[in-house]
Amino acid sequence: MNFKFLLSSAIIVSSLTAAAQDANRAYVIAGKANNKFFWSDIKEVDLTTGKTVKSLFENGVTPFTASGAEFKMNGVVANADPMGYGVAACALDSRNNRLYFTPMHFAQLRYIDLKSKSPKFVYLDLTMIAPKAGGFLTEESHITRMVIGADGYGYAVTNDANHLIRFSTGSKPEVTDLGNLVDADGSKVSVHNKCTSWGGDMIADAFGKLYIISANHNVFSIDADSRITTHIGTITGLPAGFTTNGAVVNADGKIVVGTANSFEGFYSFGLNDLKAVKNNTATDLVNPSDMANGTLLLQKEADMARAQGRPVLTDRKITASDISVFPNPVSGSQFRVTFSKNKPGIYTILLTDLAGKALLNKVVNIQADGQVETVNMKMKPAGGMYFVKVINSDKVNISSTKIVID
Repeated sequence: MNFKFLLSSAIIVSSLTAAAQDANRAYVIAGKANNKFFWSDIKEVDLTTGKTVKSLFENGVTPFTASGAEFKMNGVVANADPMGYGVAACALDSRNNRLYFTPMHFAQLRYIDLKSKSPKFVYLDLTMIAPKAGGFLTEESHITRMVIGADGYGYAVTNDANHLIRFSTGSKPEVTDLGNLVDADGSKVSVHNKCTSWGGDMIADAFGKLYIISANHNVFSIDADSRITTHIGTITGLPAGFTTNGAVVNADGKIVVGTANSFEGFYSFGLNDLKAVKNNTATDLVNPSDMANGTLLLQKEADMARAQGRPVLTDRKITASDISVFPNPVSGSQFRVTFSKNKPGIYTILLTDLAGKALLNKVVNIQADGQVETVNMKMKPAGGMYFVKVINSDKVNISSTKIVID
């Protein structure tokens, strides 16, 4: 009996230790050994030591396979190099064990399958930002920040913060441009300012918020539903020339940042004081243009809330069956609702105001996976924020999405 108890305890301790080790690691998009400003290698690093644990892909050296959508620029197939002209944004989908990313100059959503023994890239037929004439994205439209949120969706933001983009990670991924970020009243630093707020990375917390750490050390929190963005403050204690290009959360709940400009290693800080402390003094470090792991900020606080019986966002079971609403914001007189992997049957789509008053409803008969239903607003309500709710045949509200009507 005692032996069994000790064995079980050892297994539990071993599992917790492994989880902590994973939280203290991250995937990085790193500069090459012979060209540190061409960020196209993928590595797994230890956040404590700064050392490379594993090299997953060395651009131009490592054999790989690629499948999926063909992407062309000026008539030339761009699939020959999965990393394109360099990558500045990536996000770890720990549920499906994929590292999502977008090449900078042509923001096609791609991922590397981390389950594969050798590098396997998948190019999705989804372009997050449409390129302008000439086939290339301009600097303000580059995707430079990306993360998988607590709701299981991926989120990405352009340099100029005029596009908050959400993408699903199921078998039929969808991309939705949620619109521009909106500076909160009283914010002293605008999230749109090129000098203070472009570049950097994103992280997410266990309560559903998103955060931008800009390349110039400014930290912003984002409410994804309203897109209202609040400037929290500026990181202190970083050396001169240290641009904060990559950011993740470690096992202690600290935010760890790295720079693409040099091999300074990693610094960490808390959200409460934004005071950075150097993590390591090792040599042979990486210079990440972006970093990603599956750890959420404020996870301990969320666990405490759960223990007290207060629900948090991560209690929701995340699957590919989420109902999605697009476009959002709604500029025309209609919007669409996608039903993925829902049971066949009768559903009611409701448009309500923020107080819950129903403005219109549509009864639909869902029979096919991925079925899309169009809702026409014959009398379009005044511009503002509304809810799109979906009620099943048992009168249960199974989905509630906040939308903006222009």
